[in-house]
Amino acid sequence: MKKLLVAITLAVLAAASTFAAAVPAGKIYGDYIEARTADVFTGACFANSEVGLTGELAVFGWRVSKGSWQGVALDGLSVAAAVRARQTLGDPHNSSYPVRAVLIVDSRANLEQRMALKSFAQKMGGDLLQDIVRVEYQPIELKFENDDLHSMKATFSAGPLASISTRAIAEGDHLCRNEQVWYQPLTKVNHAMAVFVTAHTFKGPGLGTNWSSPDKRSSFIANFVADSE
Repeated sequence: MKKLLVAITLAVLAAASTFAAAVPAGKIYGDYIEARTADVFTGACFANSEVGLTGELAVFGWRVSKGSWQGVALDGLSVAAAVRARQTLGDPHNSSYPVRAVLIVDSRANLEQRMALKSFAQKMGGDLLQDIVRVEYQPIELKFENDDLHSMKATFSAGPLASISTRAIAEGDHLCRNEQVWYQPLTKVNHAMAVFVTAHTFKGPGLGTNWSSPDKRSSFIANFVADSE
């Protein structure tokens, strides 16, 4: 199992390394991360114990590697959101809406870029970001790293408001031995991989709650690509 997980990780790394080179002009692309308060990689017994009870909270964000939006260059900038849904996000049997969101925009962006980042996030986030109750401006960092080729790690921070840390899912994380990707990523992405969260926090105003939800199989890391608008 460990060898299989390493192979999957290396395959994703290889795909990511060739991804940027293959993106044509007129596109915007980069990296994506999300974390929820319910497992996304799990078995039916665990998923059924969480649905309707948790999983209504999430943090997700994009880092633009290259590209423009509405004619504004966004290379190297990021935008993120924290959301609170009515109930478990991604539940195929019950609506998660309404959803309230706090948008976090890269504080390094100028005024024009901030407006473009907000528009980009709303396009990519769809209905999840239609009710933005608060906008914050914070330094945002999203880093993917390969730890001696045995695991994919990612770290994300949005000032003091939100943070995510992940590692690859290991053999010991398979609790019922029939796990699968139970929920799909919250937004349209490429090369998504479910990973284990070692830290997932939101500490800020706007949603009526703060949270810390570590040590769960509740995150995705991915690439994204979209047509520039």
